[in-house]
Amino acid sequence: MALSNQMRRLLATWHSGGAWPKRLEWIEIRNIRGWTGQRITFRFPIVAVVGENGTGKSTVIQAAASVYRGTDKGSTRFPSEFFPVTAWDQVTRAEIVYAYREGDNSSQGKVRKPTSRWLGHAERPIRRVEYVDLRRIQPISARVGYTKLVKTKHKEASSTDFEDSRVRRLSAVMGRTYDSARIAVTDVDDKRQVPVISMGNVPYSGFHQGSGETTIFDFLKIDPPPYSLLLIDEIESSLHPRAQRRLIRELAERCRERQLQIVLTTHSPYVLDELPLEARVCILNSGAGRETVTGVSPDFAMMKMDDEPHPECELYVEDDAAAVMLNEIMAHHQADLVSRCRITPFGASNLGKALGQMVAGKRFPEPTCVFLDGDNAGAPGCILLPGDDAPERVVFDALREVNWGNVSSRVGRDFAAVADACAMAMTLGEHHEWVNAAASRLTLAGQILWHAMCAEWASTCLEKDYAAAITRPIEDAIIAANQ
Repeated sequence: MALSNQMRRLLATWHSGGAWPKRLEWIEIRNIRGWTGQRITFRFPIVAVVGENGTGKSTVIQAAASVYRGTDKGSTRFPSEFFPVTAWDQVTRAEIVYAYREGDNSSQGKVRKPTSRWLGHAERPIRRVEYVDLRRIQPISARVGYTKLVKTKHKEASSTDFEDSRVRRLSAVMGRTYDSARIAVTDVDDKRQVPVISMGNVPYSGFHQGSGETTIFDFLKIDPPPYSLLLIDEIESSLHPRAQRRLIRELAERCRERQLQIVLTTHSPYVLDELPLEARVCILNSGAGRETVTGVSPDFAMMKMDDEPHPECELYVEDDAAAVMLNEIMAHHQADLVSRCRITPFGASNLGKALGQMVAGKRFPEPTCVFLDGDNAGAPGCILLPGDDAPERVVFDALREVNWGNVSSRVGRDFAAVADACAMAMTLGEHHEWVNAAASRLTLAGQILWHAMCAEWASTCLEKDYAAAITRPIEDAIIAANQ
């Protein structure tokens, strides 16, 4: 899915340089909840940390919260708050090493607990940090002490209105038009706040709101000042997919306007889909412990968190175009492999190289092959797809040499129309646009045309030796696992 306008504006501002005078560049966590010194790098103003339960997502943002002293006493947090010693948990020899930037200067620091006390608090840089755990926002009716407010004799004593801009943000995220929103207290208890929103000039309180409305209302009460660090645990809590997407777009606007840094955790493919590749960090549990990789696709992240039965071999490719190419190579040259393997697009090529290192180090529990597009240099543990270029260029160039073969009959279109559409598409500078441009002229779905082209290319243009260079490593991985 294409990035939203809000995210594209944030990207443009970020890449223009000179912005974000305060930012956390990376952290390393050691001897805390199974972390052994792995580094998490923050390459974009908004970074989503994804992974299955127990991989350490919350630990990442809690460690990030421990890096800074707050701008006032009430906003300062300490690692002992997040990583307490209990009757069952001992925290010793712990370290959170970090690098941060202020203006043009990059510095490093460390908070550590060699024995019984955390050290390094006074040396921490100063920055406003907001830590929001959306998992723990309860419905009003479930909160302690709120049942005593459910009496008609109790009256609203006072309230604080949301300004118009915040009401508009609430409306945008929830996809509804609210007239107003306020935080109210009753004459029986001035400490327990109740959200009240109005729609169609009919007010209703948190006792009658949906859990998603309550979550976003409570979230929007937070108003981080410019240059703050905003940390959000499980951002998708209680929100339907459209609301999740709208919330990320809303955050992108706030992030750009105030030069915020936002780190969030998620299990949601909709959240990941809203972010550029460099904003997605995945924590993997491998045979050798944790691995952190950047640039994952939503498909890759969801596959790693899903519990469906595993195929005999996992195959990773850069994108959907490469996935179709690989599938058709197997279908035409080693058909039995198709049903025995699962192909998953992973995203950025640097992630593929990191996965290749895991293959080379035998750190995957299941048979795994990693494929890079042919325009990459060779990398350990990786296999290059045929040709010396991106899949679209390889297939289009080869089919043009054979006058487009039988693509027209495969898609049910006139030969001349197919030839003209494909030739015209190749005049575009961006090869990723070729398939959809040609398909549009042929009134076809891009996926249908690309499948047909890859099938024709694999059956008539791809030499057997090149096909064997792809299928043989897959067979070898399966055989080795069964020995």
